[in-house]
Amino acid sequence: MAASELYTKFARVWIPDPEEVWKSAELLKDYKPGDKVLLLHLEEGKDLEYRLDPKTKELPHLRNPDILVGENDLTALSYLHEPAVLHNLRVRFIDSKLIYTYCGIVLVAINPYEQLPIYGEDIINAYSGQNMGDMDPHIFAVAEEAYKQMARDERNQSIIVSGESGAGKTVSAKYAMRYFATVSGSASEANVEEKVLASNPIMESIGNAKTTRNDNSSRFGKYIEIGFDKRYRIIGANMRTYLLEKSRVVFQAEEERNYHIFYQLCASAKLPEFKMLRLGNADDFNYTQQGGSPVIEGVDDAKEMAHTRQACTLLGISESHQMGIFRILAGILHLGNVGFTSRDADSCTIPPKHEPLCIFCDLMGVDYEEMCHWLCHRKLATATETYIKPISKLQATNARDALAKHIYAKLFNWIVDNVNQALHSAVKQHSFIGVLDIYGFETFEINSFEQFCINYANEKLQQQFNMHVFKLEQEEYMKEQIPWTLIDFYDNQPCINLIESKLGILDLLDEECKMPKGTDDTWAQKLYNTHLNKCTLFEKPRLSNKAFIIQHFADKVEYQCEGFLEKNKDTVFEEQIKVLKSSKFKMLPELFQDDEKAISPTSATSSGRTPLTRIPAKPTKGRPGQMAKEHKKTVGHQFRNSLHLLMETLNATTPHYVRCIKPNDFKFPFTFDEKRAVQQLRACGVLETIRISAAGFPSRWTYQEFFSRYRVLMKQKDVLSDRKQTCKNVLEKLILDKDKYQFGKTKIFFRAGQVAYLEKLRADKLRAACIRIQKTIRGWLLRKKYLRMRKAAITVQRYVRGYQARCYAKFLRRTKAATIIQKYWRMFVVCRRYKIRRAATIVLQSYLRGFLARNRYRKILREHKAVIIQKRVRGWLARTHYKRSMHAIIYLQCCFRRMMAKRELKKLKIEARSVERYKKLHIGMENKIMQLQRKVDEQNKDYKCLVEKLTNLEGIYNSETEKLRSDLERLQLSEEEAKVATGRVLSLQEEIAKLRKDLEQTRSEKKCIEERADQYKQETEQLVSNLKEENTLLKQEKEALNHRIVEQAKEMTETMEKKLVEETKQLELDLNDERLRYQNLLNEFSRLEERYDDLKEEMTLMVHVPKPGHKRTDSTHSSNESEYTFSSEIAEMEDIPSRTEEPSEKKVPLDMSLFLKLQKRVTELEQEKQVMQDELDRKEEQVLRSKAKEEERPQIRGAELEYESLKRQELESENKKLKNELNELRKALSEKSAPEVTAPGAPAYRVLMEQLTSVSEELDVRKEEVLILRSQLVSQKEAIHPKNTMTDSTILLEDVQKMKDKGEIAQAYIGLKETNRLLESQLQSQKRSHENEAEALRGEIQSLKEENNRQQQLLAQNLQLPPEARIEASLQHEITRLTNENLDLMEQLEKQDKTVRKLKKQLKVFAKKIGELEVGQMENISPGQIIDEPIRPVNIPRKEKDFQGMLEYKKEDEQKLVKNLILELKPRGVAVNLIPGLPAYILFMCVRHADYLNDDQKVRSLLTSTINSIKKVLKKRGDDFETVSFWLSNTCRFLHCLKQYSGEEGFMKHNTSRQNEHCLTNFDLAEYRQVLSDLAIQIYQQLVRVLENILQPMIVSGMLEHETIQGVSGVKPTGLRKRTSSIADEGTYTLDSILRQLNSFHSVMCQHGMDPELIKQVVKQMFYIVGAITLNNLLLRKDMCSWSKGMQIRYNVSQLEEWLRDKNLMNSGAKETLEPLIQAAQLLQVKKKTDDDAEAICSMCNALTTAQIVKVLNLYTPVNEFEERVSVSFIRTIQMRLRDRKDSPQLLMDAKHIFPVTFPFNPSSLALETIQIPASLGLGFISRV
Repeated sequence: MAASELYTKFARVWIPDPEEVWKSAELLKDYKPGDKVLLLHLEEGKDLEYRLDPKTKELPHLRNPDILVGENDLTALSYLHEPAVLHNLRVRFIDSKLIYTYCGIVLVAINPYEQLPIYGEDIINAYSGQNMGDMDPHIFAVAEEAYKQMARDERNQSIIVSGESGAGKTVSAKYAMRYFATVSGSASEANVEEKVLASNPIMESIGNAKTTRNDNSSRFGKYIEIGFDKRYRIIGANMRTYLLEKSRVVFQAEEERNYHIFYQLCASAKLPEFKMLRLGNADDFNYTQQGGSPVIEGVDDAKEMAHTRQACTLLGISESHQMGIFRILAGILHLGNVGFTSRDADSCTIPPKHEPLCIFCDLMGVDYEEMCHWLCHRKLATATETYIKPISKLQATNARDALAKHIYAKLFNWIVDNVNQALHSAVKQHSFIGVLDIYGFETFEINSFEQFCINYANEKLQQQFNMHVFKLEQEEYMKEQIPWTLIDFYDNQPCINLIESKLGILDLLDEECKMPKGTDDTWAQKLYNTHLNKCTLFEKPRLSNKAFIIQHFADKVEYQCEGFLEKNKDTVFEEQIKVLKSSKFKMLPELFQDDEKAISPTSATSSGRTPLTRIPAKPTKGRPGQMAKEHKKTVGHQFRNSLHLLMETLNATTPHYVRCIKPNDFKFPFTFDEKRAVQQLRACGVLETIRISAAGFPSRWTYQEFFSRYRVLMKQKDVLSDRKQTCKNVLEKLILDKDKYQFGKTKIFFRAGQVAYLEKLRADKLRAACIRIQKTIRGWLLRKKYLRMRKAAITVQRYVRGYQARCYAKFLRRTKAATIIQKYWRMFVVCRRYKIRRAATIVLQSYLRGFLARNRYRKILREHKAVIIQKRVRGWLARTHYKRSMHAIIYLQCCFRRMMAKRELKKLKIEARSVERYKKLHIGMENKIMQLQRKVDEQNKDYKCLVEKLTNLEGIYNSETEKLRSDLERLQLSEEEAKVATGRVLSLQEEIAKLRKDLEQTRSEKKCIEERADQYKQETEQLVSNLKEENTLLKQEKEALNHRIVEQAKEMTETMEKKLVEETKQLELDLNDERLRYQNLLNEFSRLEERYDDLKEEMTLMVHVPKPGHKRTDSTHSSNESEYTFSSEIAEMEDIPSRTEEPSEKKVPLDMSLFLKLQKRVTELEQEKQVMQDELDRKEEQVLRSKAKEEERPQIRGAELEYESLKRQELESENKKLKNELNELRKALSEKSAPEVTAPGAPAYRVLMEQLTSVSEELDVRKEEVLILRSQLVSQKEAIHPKNTMTDSTILLEDVQKMKDKGEIAQAYIGLKETNRLLESQLQSQKRSHENEAEALRGEIQSLKEENNRQQQLLAQNLQLPPEARIEASLQHEITRLTNENLDLMEQLEKQDKTVRKLKKQLKVFAKKIGELEVGQMENISPGQIIDEPIRPVNIPRKEKDFQGMLEYKKEDEQKLVKNLILELKPRGVAVNLIPGLPAYILFMCVRHADYLNDDQKVRSLLTSTINSIKKVLKKRGDDFETVSFWLSNTCRFLHCLKQYSGEEGFMKHNTSRQNEHCLTNFDLAEYRQVLSDLAIQIYQQLVRVLENILQPMIVSGMLEHETIQGVSGVKPTGLRKRTSSIADEGTYTLDSILRQLNSFHSVMCQHGMDPELIKQVVKQMFYIVGAITLNNLLLRKDMCSWSKGMQIRYNVSQLEEWLRDKNLMNSGAKETLEPLIQAAQLLQVKKKTDDDAEAICSMCNALTTAQIVKVLNLYTPVNEFEERVSVSFIRTIQMRLRDRKDSPQLLMDAKHIFPVTFPFNPSSLALETIQIPASLGLGFISRV
């Protein structure tokens, strides 16, 4: 269709814009031919009238569909033009954070100004071996393509990295070299790649500087050739440099720096070795302070100096040479500080003893006076004489700067030469890859000679690039056999002719330099006269006569003529050079050798491409004038020659292009300046590539891809079996103009825009289909809704009408019922009213009669009770008066006692505060209460004593009173006598008065004492009650505290349990890490050991070279010499560091070239040896087959019959013998044995009865065997002829009979001894247990005593403290006690946890044992099944009583045993039909016999030979999965046997009594168990590597590329870099291929009897490899990150999970290893719009790192237009939500990671004595014991 037909309404176009360069707009109406204006709607919402150019009438560029935006290859765009390229780069760089994009054969790299995690070794491994179009664009993909083409086409390659300063050229070249160094595989031999990489810091320090555009700008161009040998491993490198910017040494612009090395020296000036250089701060030197920016942010010059010195050391530059380099550099700095003083206008001088010059002369080793003289003078030579002329200050300054530049340039060349010498290799170079890091097109405000040379070089490179692109296009068209016309492309040959042809700019410049009085002005005039108005590419500025303009391919550049001649001459005074050549400093004259002898990287070498190192030819002897002439070559001439040599080299190689783009001038990360980007795209040739592609057929599809993509545009009748014809028929209908496409042999070629048209048709067809589907579904939904509503309406009507009818019927029923209810209700009311009235009347009568009767009764009763009341009241009044008196007395007593009790209470309260308030509080209070009770009792006793005293006093008083009365009576009687003695009577009266007073006083004292006693009693009672209340409160507090303590203990227990669980998890992780570290060290050790063995064998082969006709000896002889013994292996394991250091010490004095030659010879001998070994194995197999064919059926048949007849006779004789022994044994038990011995409970009786039962079982087994043999003999057709062997067998049976009798007696005796020992050991163990229990109880008693004493001491100490301190002390004590209790509880909890874990392990072992027994029972074969089998030698397992499970062999047969059982045993041959683990059982039975003989040497020799032989087998056939699996299984079984029969209790729990008898008795083989465990780890790691090598080619194709669900994902348009097709071809791997391989692995491991736990670990590792490789490829492939691919991945993962379920391996942990892949697939399918979606993604993707989530979101690409891209804001939201997540910043998973393997103990239930050795093993020289 015509291009104008695409400009319809809603079509999107690009229009020019002064700010954004190009702006997107949308058409508001269709364009019609003849329209002058387009109505457009801009994205910012404005409408615009876009006027077309009236002359060209060129329409604006159409915009690509959104589905094509963000493509990996710009050539995949349908519309190829500048805005499309710019927009695609911007979307990838800003939105997707992708810095690499393909543009046909060019890789466009945009500098992100940020460190990105995309250059690690995991990324290198991911790109290694991949096709260029299969992975996302990357510098590693270009490097891999170059490396692959070098190996495939055997053609040298070049990677051309270009771009302007700051675009990232140096970094890109560095990463390319790192890739070659990593994938070349020479790291372990000569470290050549390390030297190649080490040259970078050296060259950056002396050749890079800070500019306004770049902090690490390369100020020279370099071409590094990396050499490879025939195996494509790095052997060396060579570097050529171009156009060093020498002017930077003496001048730097504002904000720029000199070369880094000067600032590194100044930063390291304080080092002791640098003190002699007399350096200081960089601001102190003229050559380093001009730019005013001596420091680069984020760069430590001192550290960089250390890196530079390390790189020099690695490259072999000695310390003396390094110090020489630093002396020269320091001298240059001091030279820049030399000042001149003008004497007049034409002369100058240097101040005497000028310090900078003195330092310069000291460092350079030259004479001060001489250097001072020639800095201020110059020599002029004429034909007859010479003149010494003083020079002006300006001329002296220029001469000084020229000398500094010259010295630096010579030093630069010297360093480059030494680097090349260090990288040079004596090995012949087979091919090379060159990396060209050269300046891009430059244009500044002031452009000089340097910019002219740079742009000249870019013109040459652009010409070569255009020719190469055109050539590739031409080859593609010819390959596909399609007609093509010559594509018009820009040819810059006229510009190159203008510069380099005869009378060109360079020619005129050289001519002017030869003129004595030539100046820049005269040269400019010659340019104007020669080229102005004659060459369209040359112009003159309007306002200048000292400049000229050249129209380059990128842009017009104006060059200022000033300085051209001086820079081209590069003049330096010869006298100054002579002074330097006479230096005492040896290194300095080396720099100034004649140019013919110096190795100049910028000088021209011999014509043609030289190999790796470019050593110039020796100078030809000629006239001195000729040498001087050669010496005076200008810089321009030298640069032109070196550029021609570079172009010859590039033309002889296959080029690969990397174009570096600088996104902005401010070094902002991920900021895109469209103007700067377009300028660089035009300059670097990317747009030219696009234009060449657009001129032809840029879009290319294979027929299958086209059919898959545009199948929707075809009708069913159009689809034919021939895809090519189908595509032709469809295209002829869709695109009428046949010039828009061409049919090739394998592809369809489209013009620009046709794919967009097809995409539009496809989208319209899909949109129409969607509309039709929507229309149909909406109609169907609405009709369903209508029918549902109609049905609902009818249903509602039916229910409403029914409801109304039911309501009316209900109303009628209610009306009738209401009438009946009214009738009965009215009758009921009247009846009830009558009954109420009648009952009320009767009640009134009864109440009235009762009232009258009660009144009479009350009157009688009242009178009777009045009498009683009077009696009671009078008695009550008397009692009340008495009680009131008593109450008053008691109250007085209580008041007094209360007062006393309060006083005592205060004392007790003070004491109560100090009493312990926690656990022992109540005990103290009870003691106090008892003490108080005792005090109260004592006081009561005192009170009673006082009362008794008082009664005594009263009695005395009464007696005295009676006595006085009697005296008074006597006195009265003798009154008469008293009258006589009146005075005497008066005195007696006075005495009576005194006695009365005494009596009253005594009474008052008695009363006081009584009151005091009452008061004390009350106070005591009050105190007791208060104490009881306080005691209850304390008890409550104690209970509360106990409850709180219990809660705290519970909380602490829970927290401790949580901590314990966390710490357990952490310990498990640490254990796994440590185990992984140990296994990695073991792997490294085995690798070094194998390498050592190989080198040792190769050295022996080199010393003893076999003759051509020499035959291979028997392997038994070669295996007799054991390389290692067990002791040496243990020593090697313990001294791994010393072993790894020894080779390095030995390597030091060796010649490196000789060593490399030896290594190469060693590798060649390895290959030859492997070829010869394979050939020998093949011949041996052929010989064995021929021998087997010769020995045919007749011999086999006769041997079978003889064997079966012997077997039958032997069994019959043994049967009779057993019967006789049984009878004799019964007689002996009944007659001869003592009653105490033969008692039923006696040990001897039990032992003999056990033997009797075993003999009877043996008899039954023998009977069954006889029956089986007889049935087989009957079934045979041929008769059995008896032979003379019968006599031999009978003799043999008699010998066996004698041996059996002796064996029976010995066995009975041994049984008695074992029984006694068992009883004795049981008694001893019981005694020990009782003693332990008694000791534990004694310890507990002692601890309780100590605790009691300590508590008493604390209580005594607390009572002495003040109350507050006592409380604190009691609290502290309680806290300490609770802490101790918690610790004890934690210890108990840990012990219980250990016990639980131990019991769980035992439970698992028991469960496994039961499972094995069940499997064993299921696998037992009945005799009937054996009869139906065909006739063959019978191998019947039987319980041989005589066999002890040991195998005997002679010492000299050890090597034969190892050879037949290990070295020559083929898992695919004989070993398939063996019992799983049979070699391990045989080896262990041999070890048992050596242990039985107590032969230490035999045990060690056998085990050492076994280990070394297994290593040899694995080394020889280590890439065979079946071999590695077989020996891993047998090694583990051998290890389990050593554990099971070691005699340790932990390994004997599951053994039978018979198996316990087979335990080793003399040797402890724990050390060998460790060696076998290490060997098993090595075999496991080798197994993982083997299955990884097998699975790796299948994973990406089967899991990602193949469409398991056909038709879900469509194929997008691709560019020049074609992807691998997702359509399954015959050679393509699918998911079924992976599942078949997994089935094969699983069946092989099961067949070999590998432990189930080990199988689970292998499966887990396999699934991890599948998940890791799939996820890594997903993260590196933008085309795989789509919704449909997520569905494919989830389906594939579900198939893998189904496989796990089928194999019963869901609990192996394999599914968990796929979790990152599952979450990545879910992430591709979930919604990615709102904040809720972001939250769901963050919670869902917990197994993915933040970097992986963001990467998947950035890479998400819609396959169809109906899908939407992920917005930048949504990705930022995800990043904000995940910023606190602490996970690894690594992007890719470590696909090489191997989980640490464990070998859980798995005992065998197989009895050793039942194992039969098949004759096929060839072990007839060993015998069962």
